[in-house]
Formats: sequence, structure tokens, C-alpha cells
Amino acid sequence: MNKYSHLIILFVSLFLCSKSQAQVLSDALMQNPWKAQWITAPGVTPMNQRIAAYDASLKEYGVYKFRKNFELAAMPASFVVHVSGDNRYKLFVNEQLVSLGPARGDLYFWNFETVDIAKYLQVGKNVVAALVWNDGKQKPEAQISFLTGFILQGNSATEEILNTDNSWKSIKDSSYSPLTPQVLGYYVAGPGELVLMKYNTKNWQQINYDDSKWSSSRTIGHGLTKDAARDSRGWMLVPSPLPPMELKIQRLSALRKADGIDIPASFPATKTAVIIPSNTSVTLLLDQSFLTNAYPTLLFSKGKDAGISLSYAEALYTSENKKTKSGRGKGNRNDIDGKIFIGKKDSIIADGTIDQQYTSLTWRTYRYIQLKITTKDEPLVIDDIYGTFTGYPFVLKTSFESGNDTDKKMLEIGWRTAKLCAWETYMDCPYYEQLQYIGDARIQALVTLYNTNDDRLVRNALTLMDNSRIAEGITLSRYPTDLHQEIPTFSLWWIGMLHDYWMYRPDANFIKDKLPGERQVLSFFQRYQGSDGSLKNVPYWIFSDWVDNRKGWDYGVAPIGKDGCSSVLDLQLMWTYQVAAEMETAIGFKDIAKLYLSKAAQLKQTIQKKYWDKTKQLYADTEEKNLFSQHANSLAILAGMVTGAEAKVLAQHLLTDTFMAQASIYYKYYLHQALIKAGLGNNYKKWLGKWQENIDLGMTTWAEMSDVSGTRSDCHAWGSSPNIEFFRTILGVDSDAPGFAKIKIEPHLGDITHISGSMPHPNGMVSTGYKNEAGKWAIDISLPINTTGRFLWKGKVFPLKAGMNNFNL
Repeated sequence: MNKYSHLIILFVSLFLCSKSQAQVLSDALMQNPWKAQWITAPGVTPMNQRIAAYDASLKEYGVYKFRKNFELAAMPASFVVHVSGDNRYKLFVNEQLVSLGPARGDLYFWNFETVDIAKYLQVGKNVVAALVWNDGKQKPEAQISFLTGFILQGNSATEEILNTDNSWKSIKDSSYSPLTPQVLGYYVAGPGELVLMKYNTKNWQQINYDDSKWSSSRTIGHGLTKDAARDSRGWMLVPSPLPPMELKIQRLSALRKADGIDIPASFPATKTAVIIPSNTSVTLLLDQSFLTNAYPTLLFSKGKDAGISLSYAEALYTSENKKTKSGRGKGNRNDIDGKIFIGKKDSIIADGTIDQQYTSLTWRTYRYIQLKITTKDEPLVIDDIYGTFTGYPFVLKTSFESGNDTDKKMLEIGWRTAKLCAWETYMDCPYYEQLQYIGDARIQALVTLYNTNDDRLVRNALTLMDNSRIAEGITLSRYPTDLHQEIPTFSLWWIGMLHDYWMYRPDANFIKDKLPGERQVLSFFQRYQGSDGSLKNVPYWIFSDWVDNRKGWDYGVAPIGKDGCSSVLDLQLMWTYQVAAEMETAIGFKDIAKLYLSKAAQLKQTIQKKYWDKTKQLYADTEEKNLFSQHANSLAILAGMVTGAEAKVLAQHLLTDTFMAQASIYYKYYLHQALIKAGLGNNYKKWLGKWQENIDLGMTTWAEMSDVSGTRSDCHAWGSSPNIEFFRTILGVDSDAPGFAKIKIEPHLGDITHISGSMPHPNGMVSTGYKNEAGKWAIDISLPINTTGRFLWKGKVFPLKAGMNNFNL
């Protein structure tokens, strides 16, 4: 097997080797200290057994390699191990990558992965090897860390031969050092890498590698699960609730530009050798053709002391306009002429040997890769370059057929955006932050529930946010992270996200477990409610949406009146009391529900009195009634301040009164929900101009900001709401009872005459088809087994049974 084929198998194999943890985890393993110890590499001062005495080097940047040789007399049917690391690890068995992680959490819930490695073993000599790295002070903000460490515990006495202890060999790979990214905008997603190949430890995963000069690993202490931990010092191990992340080879599509050399037309779309002559500088601009998250791999030979850099960008930038003092924009993402490349970079110095290779420790986000090479006295050969896509292994279960290419494109872009913003947590964006914000995650979770039958990442997000709550009761705005940030409005959306899950998945015990957190969040807000129920001077960052500051908004905060109050905040709290009361009532806490409903009723009276402007027939942002927003009036409809004909009139104002502060691509989710609730859902497709603007500018994912050309991030899944509404609004499929126990079908077809689609449900699939011929509708609706519902059509209600339902109306 040649080296390149070996590398492909190495990556693709990971997804196939996980084993259900519930099948193998014993009580003894979970309730007692592990026999395996956390290990780290040697080389600095000895440690005693106290955490406080651990040397500072274990918190610093470093890349470490560990090995364990062992022999088998026969092939086992299974060989299960449990593995974790800090910050990150990659586990290899006989050169094959079998696990990477751990899934991000915190020290109170430090995940370990369970892997059956039997298929990678052989009779005779075997080797298990681990690559572990710590990004030190430059670690991603989403990465919580304690110390550099690695642990592997065999599942039974047979597998305990691999337990980590000082029999494992280890070495620090001194070829690595961090590179600080030079990018535009707020960035907290970890460093780049500088690798000096002459110092790189190569072929170390191979069975016959000579590790005689490696040292014995240092032990830190026995692994402790959460049940076995006696104090909070160190990692409290818990089984990861997530599957292995997806890994798939992904070729770059095209060479867009080459400076300093002629390149074969087949490069880089197919494996093609490219020779860079000695004493030459070249720059190659490679285009994936769409945004992706991938581990880039560069295979190269010779070129002693040649400098190689791989830089990654979502898009190229326009030049700054010095006359108008305007900053750099991006323009059409397909255009490259006259633009500037700015992006995160990895650098390599070649050592002149054959078969050198570089794969980044952590995945990169890019559409464009700029490959720059400067050779010395020896030519360098690029043998190949490609990526390995990674992400949460969602499987798309929907179908949507309208005969409209724009619909297809919109769903494709939305799904790609959702995929790229989902890894071991939901992420606001993969390039700049990788942080799981609640405001983003609520929409991302609904995209998940409407497009897949896998809700593990939704539950994981809800649990992590619940775990993040501070002493005052609210959640952090984003979690996991070492840098705490509080956005109280996001804590309210967490309750909304909890309500969403309750409505779409039959998991009442999970919801019941989260209700104490919901109560603590609302208790926080109750402290700031005045005698009339209105919220006043709520602390922290009261972010609602990115809105033009000229509309009275300040860094995403809705206008606050002289009395310290805001209608946007009051209305969101009123809505939250209502959805919280629904859950409390259904799960049996009726007294709490009664309290919440009374507080919502009080707020309704106060809001009407304080914020309703009779002249404009709108709810104002403040008691002064001088500022208005789509946000306040959307929430007024959603919270039931107005209903029926009055709601429809208010909804019309939302569409026509342009003096109001306008919702961004994110908050349009709530704007559209309000318009639909008010009875205007047949116009849904007419409201998607911002998404069409993204498409027109060559976007392959949805931009963070409504200013598409000047946006920081090109990939924010809070813009993927059409991947919900194409099914919930246009096709009309919605939950009509907790747990999706009943289904409501209420299509909003507008001028559509022929459309069909399907989506997953806990009991199977829901499919709908609508066809108008000569003014008569043929309608086919199929519900899953053991599921009933109702069909709403032009003011009439028709019962639906499990299986096929046909109507001619």
C-alpha cells in the first residue's frame, strides 16, 4: 500500500470504528477510579502528587507523541478502549486513525470517547499511538483546559494491557510552534502552525519505529469519572454523548491564479505532481468553489530549506478606499481580480527528504487557499494537496421539490451553512469564533430537528447551556468557553429552545431535568421587574440584534428609555413566561405555571399602556415613543399582544413602515414567525430578498450580517431559517402537541401550483404534495405510523390518519 492510499484510509476509517458507549460501560468503570493514569510527556521538573505543584510547562503550547507496543496471540472479536486528552488528541492503531477528540465540554463534564479497535489489530506485534497537543495561551476560546494530558483505559482485563501509565513512551515534537493569525475582525479560534520538518518526528505511528530514545511518560494521576471524583481538581470524566465526527476526502476544485510558474491544468482537482524550481518564489490561489471545514494535507518532497505557507480565507478582500476612508469589503465571492488575500496561515520549512507531509492539527475553514512557496538551492515537488472535510455527521432526511432552482439553491446553501456551524457543539461561525451562542443555537437546533432524525447535538447544547448557569441564575451567552460572557436575553431564548425541543421530540424526562434551570433564569429576571412588571436596568449585555446604531440601538442593544426600560426586553420576557408555563403545566407543576401566567398577564397590561402608540399604530421601543423597531412589534404578535385582524394590521406595518429599525438576517426568523402567525404566511417567499442578495454575491453559506459585502463572517447558521420554514411554513408541517405527538399541516403556498416534500418525524417520515390543475387541488399527505393530525385548508379542518391521506379540494 502506498503512502497516499494509506493516508486516505487513515482518515476515512475514523467514522466506522466507534461503539455505543451504553453497550460497554460498566458500573465499576464509572463509579471507581480508573486503573489507567493521565500521562504527559517528560522533560521538565519532576512533579509531586499535588495539582498546585504541576509545572507551568503543562499549560503551555506543545505537541506531544505517545506510543505503546504490545503483542496479541490471536485476533480478538472486540477490543474496547476509552480515551480522552487535553487539549486535543488523535489516536492511531497500527498507523490508522481511530479516534479524535475529546468532544468539547468543561472540567466538570470532561468527555471521553469509547472505541472498539479490534478491526485494526493483528496477530503478533501492534502499536497504539497518540498525538496530543495544547495550544496554550492561544487555544480556541471554546476550548476549556486543565493541563496537557492523555488517558486510555481498557474496558476489561483483556484491554487493560493498554492502560496509560509510565510504560507508555513519549516525546515532545519540537518542530511545532504557534503562529498568531492576522485576520480582520474578532478572532478567537486558535493559532496557526509553524512546522520545521528537520525536527519533525516522522513515521512514529509505525509498528517498527524505533522508540528506544523516547522517555517513559510521566503520570499525573488516575482517571476519575464524575461519580468517582472526590474534589474539583482536574478532569471529571463522563462518556461523550456524541458520535465521531464525519471525515471525508475533499479535493480542491480549481487553480484560480498562479504567479511565478506554469501549473498543469489537472492541478489540484486531481493528484498531480508540480515541480517548483530552485531559487524560485511562487504563489498559487486554490479555490474549493464553496466554503468548507477541512484538515488540509500537503504532500511534498525535496526542497531543502524551502518555505511553504498555506493561508485560508472565506473570501478575498477589496482594497481600502483612502479617499472615502472606507474599509475593506468582500464583494462577489467568486471574484478574485484586484482583491487582497488576508487569512489564517500555517507555515512549513522543508527538510529536503522525500515523502514529507503536513496535515494541520486542527481543521481549517476556507473557500480559498493561498499556497506560497520560496525555494532555496533545491527544487521542491508538490506531490498532492487536498482536504479532509469534518463536521457533525448529520444525515439530511428531507426532500423538497418545487421545480424552482432558487429554492433548491437556498436549501443547499442553508444546509451547508448549518453543517459547517456544527461540530462537537453548534458554532456561531467556524472561521472566527467556533463558540456555541444560544441565540444562534436555537435556530440551528430547529434546522436539525426539521432536517434530520438525530437530536443528540440539540440535547448536548441544551445541557451545556444549563451547566453554564452562574450563581445569579442565568446561563452564559455561549458555552463551553473559559471567557465568560452574559447576555440575559439569550438565557430567555434558551428557554425557547427548550420549549422547541419539548414540542418536537418525545423526551419529557429530559425537559423535566432542565426545568430547575428554566426557573432560575426567570428568577433572575424577576429581581429586575418593577411593581408594574416592567424590567428595569437589567445588568450585563442585553443584546437583541445587530441593528444600525442610527436607529437608537447601541452595539446590538435595543433602545432603553429614561426609566431604564425597553419594550423589546419586556415583550421577550412576556413570551418566555408563556412558553415556560406551557411546559410547567404539562409536566405537572401547575402552581409555577400559574405564577408565570399571572406575570405574563401583568406585563401585557403594562406593555399596552407604556409602549402602544395610537398615532402610528405600533409598539414603541421605549416609553418616550420616539423609536420603533420590527423587533418590538414582531414580539408583540408572538407574545399575543394583538391577535386576529389587529395582528394582521400590525403585521402589514412591519412590512411597509421602513422608518422602523429593521431586523437582521438573524432576527428575521422572529419577524417571519410573527408575520406568519398574523396570517401573512402565503407571502413567505417574498420576504427572502436578503437571502437572494447572498446568492447574487456568490455566497455558498449565509453571511453573519445583513451587510453581505462587508460582513466579518461568511458562515452563520442563524441565517439558515429557510431550512425550517420551507417545511414548516410553505409545506405546512408543524408539531401540534408536545413530542410531535400530533401533526398540524397548514400550507402557505402563495402562487405555487405544484410542490411536494418530506421531512423526518420521531415516528418516521411526513410527506406532503400539492398540485393545482384547472383550479382544483390534488393533495397527498402521508403521516408516520401511530401518528394522527389535522389538515387546515382555507378555513376548514380535516382529520388526518396515519398513512396516506388524499384530498381533492
